[in-house]
Amino acid sequence: MDQHEQHYISSRARHYREHDPAFAAWAAGYGVISHQDETQVRIFDFATELEQRGMVPSRRTVFDTLAAADRLVSMAMWLVVHMTYAKHVRLDGTALVESEFKPDPQGHVGGSLNMVPAYCGYLACNALTGVTRGWLMGQGHCVAAIDACNVLVGNMTSEHAARYGVDERGLTRLVQDFYAYAVTTDGHPASALGSHVNAHTAGGISEGGYLGFAELQYVHMPLPGERLVAFLSDGAFEEQRGSDWAPRWWRAEDSGMVVPIMIANGRRIEQRSTMAQQGGTHWFARHLKLNGFDPVIIDGTDPAAFVWAIWEMEERLTACADALRAGHGHYPVPLHYAIAEAPKGFGFPGAGSNRAHNLPLAGNPSQDANARAEFNAGAAALHVPAKNWPEILRCFDNHVAQRRLRERDHALVRQHVAPLHATTPAWFERDTVGSAMAALDGIFCDLVKANPSHRVRVGNPDELASNRMTNTLWQCRHRVYSPEPGLPEAIDGQIITALNEEAVACAALANKGGLNLVVSYEAFAVKMLGAMRQELLFARHQKHVGRTPAWLSIPFLLTSHTWENGKNEQSHQDPTLCEALLGEMSDTAIVRFPADANTAMACLVDCYQRRAELHALVVAKSELQVLFSAEQAMQLIDEGALLVKGPSQAGIQLIAVGALQLQECLKAARRLEAVGVEAAVIYLLEPGRFRGGRDAREAAYQSASLGPLFSAPVSARVIVSHTRPEPLLGVLRPLDTGSSTRCLGYLNQGGTLNSAGLLFANRCTWLHVLMAVASCLNRDTNEWLQPDEHAILSGDGDILSLVMAGPCP
Repeated sequence: MDQHEQHYISSRARHYREHDPAFAAWAAGYGVISHQDETQVRIFDFATELEQRGMVPSRRTVFDTLAAADRLVSMAMWLVVHMTYAKHVRLDGTALVESEFKPDPQGHVGGSLNMVPAYCGYLACNALTGVTRGWLMGQGHCVAAIDACNVLVGNMTSEHAARYGVDERGLTRLVQDFYAYAVTTDGHPASALGSHVNAHTAGGISEGGYLGFAELQYVHMPLPGERLVAFLSDGAFEEQRGSDWAPRWWRAEDSGMVVPIMIANGRRIEQRSTMAQQGGTHWFARHLKLNGFDPVIIDGTDPAAFVWAIWEMEERLTACADALRAGHGHYPVPLHYAIAEAPKGFGFPGAGSNRAHNLPLAGNPSQDANARAEFNAGAAALHVPAKNWPEILRCFDNHVAQRRLRERDHALVRQHVAPLHATTPAWFERDTVGSAMAALDGIFCDLVKANPSHRVRVGNPDELASNRMTNTLWQCRHRVYSPEPGLPEAIDGQIITALNEEAVACAALANKGGLNLVVSYEAFAVKMLGAMRQELLFARHQKHVGRTPAWLSIPFLLTSHTWENGKNEQSHQDPTLCEALLGEMSDTAIVRFPADANTAMACLVDCYQRRAELHALVVAKSELQVLFSAEQAMQLIDEGALLVKGPSQAGIQLIAVGALQLQECLKAARRLEAVGVEAAVIYLLEPGRFRGGRDAREAAYQSASLGPLFSAPVSARVIVSHTRPEPLLGVLRPLDTGSSTRCLGYLNQGGTLNSAGLLFANRCTWLHVLMAVASCLNRDTNEWLQPDEHAILSGDGDILSLVMAGPCP
């Protein structure tokens, strides 16, 4: 803003103050809260607009509510600093003594203090406009701000409401529970408070522990008619790229209102953020404009600035949507974006310093008299007399009168998502040949057609066509601004395509009211792990406290997988993601290895019938023999494993985990059968069903018992896995018989090879299966192998021809 504009704004603000006592009373500020002239003018216009529309009885209602918001900010900031430093709360504001401070203070105080005006502005905007918006906070470590505000206004989950209240006893319990570290006998935190947004946080929908994922998700979250305020981090701007693409994805036809607000406090943990070093918020505003945003800079220390920003951005986006519907606009529309400038830790000693990120005081008040004095002085500046609290809080408790939800129950909490209308898979006949990915392509398209009320998001970081998803590609189409004729592109496309695995995964993870699918090369999908893990953890914590989320489980198809990608060097040969997910809790992270087209379709159907789980399906795109009937495929889903060949009580078991691994086990079994040795071939679809449960919930998900497949004694049990042997054998510890068990799998060997060569390089061919059986039995393989086959194992002969052909009888 130039000097002349500033003079004009200042003149208008002064004029309003001189002629409107209620406005002047608010404009005077309260405690550490002051109101810039620009904010004053914006608020006067906002109040006039609400009055003109009949949304408030008069402008005074707006000014009185905003004055209450100033005081709520002071109350909440006062409570936030007590949560970190104090063991007791004194509502009369008297100074705390040495014994009333925590010996080990913890908390991200600076960011939490900056979030208080933001969240209070959100609450005030809801109260003034009669609309309960959803909220999302990317900087989940600032949860103290949310919890403090929620307790004060009575917006709590049942666990918080049972322990905390707006009195000295209830607030003292709150500060004592914060970073209490207490643990229950079953290993869960005893405190309902967490260091980040958790399942007890009223209205919380994401932990916000992985910085940057909120930035990738917010634009995909609200359904039409819903509104979302997303509080974002300037640190996340350099942590995770991809948020710049948000304007590419928003469409008035299938997206709700989104209000992204960056809390620009200029500090990372030890130094200034990249934004601060590059030129601050004005540099960032230029960056946003270049990427299709319409940025506005506001005062991040003032709750009224947030009220105005939320209202203004929604109004602008609504105008854009109306113009598009009337045929007067075109995509992209500028996505409106607020940059809230504030010194880190505003309102308390240490603001703006490096230490403001965590503990802003220079010392520990429980041990340092100077720090103690500094705390008491800072808290005194924030203190609001308790006698004034009821009148202040009454301004935010108008939900019944306005017939609106409390903020803890906002729409994006997703208490209900309609089940899908099921479709019948086009099952394959046994012993025919087909691609499992092509089969999934067909059934997914059928589900999309049968469920038009479910918004679809397909996360695609690469090439759907090369992964046999051609029908999905043409039916759902890439979402673009200007479709190119003859290509599978559309303005309203449902496929989110970007060369960034995190960004496309987050598009599906965010669409919790709809139908989702993610397709990726297995090797590169490991980049999605952080986003997936955040969802897994939050969903499981919600289940633990009895709030199972309603969203439909999301399948991640990991294809062009390790054993199909021999030709592309070892960068493309990586089973890390499924191994990592096998380490997560098996009742929420479902890892399956479909063996053929029928088992793949059964897995996808089952996934969409379940809630709040992520399903990693390692699927071959190659044409393979169909080995399981429709009935057997569904049995595999129910039981996790199935006998494929031989008697269940055989003393030799060949257990396959993976489609190509099953083929090698069947080849080995045929040779053993030819030489008169009886062996059972078992397919293990879902290894996580057979681990030892690590808590009661996971144990309840496991197969009821090992059953007839694994309970009988064996002399040789050879597991051949898609994964590396060690993590898989750890998961299947209950099946490990010690000296009579061997596990084969990916040994980090590869290069430019075909599938047969890759199997050989990692000692996973039928020849190596026979060697493993012989090792268990202390037998010589000479009685099972022919001379040319022995020569292959010694490095002589035509390795690939023999491996690909399989054993002769």
